Amino acid sequence: VLLVESGGGLVQAGGALRLSCAASGLTFSFYAMAWFRQVPGLEREFVAGITGSGGGTAYADSVKGRFTISRDNAKNTVYLQMVSLIPEDTAVYYCAADSLRFQVVRYHREYEYWGQGTQVTVSS
Repeated sequence: VLLVESGGGLVQAGGALRLSCAASGLTFSFYAMAWFRQVPGLEREFVAGITGSGGGTAYADSVKGRFTISRDNAKNTVYLQMVSLIPEDTAVYYCAADSLRFQVVRYHREYEYWGQGTQVTVSS
């Protein structure tokens, strides 16, 4: 299984980015997908998740209304659209896959597969 994130970068506060995560080696629609983020010294933090069908989503309170998670099962890809970015969003962002496809779990240890991460830096 391989998860490859892309789309990170440096953006000014108030700006937008779209992250993508391309999956291979798994039956994509059988997996719930999520985005987590991590800053040095802190535990990996749940950002957003989506069920295997795409019919259910969940967000951290800190990003609700600013971030949108979506998926295209035909392309084996999950996205995170981020707008109104703030410096506190600076982190390495990871996508993850969980075989419990009918629900979104917020606990990072539940997820079986992880990408390598992409850096998002928001300048003030």
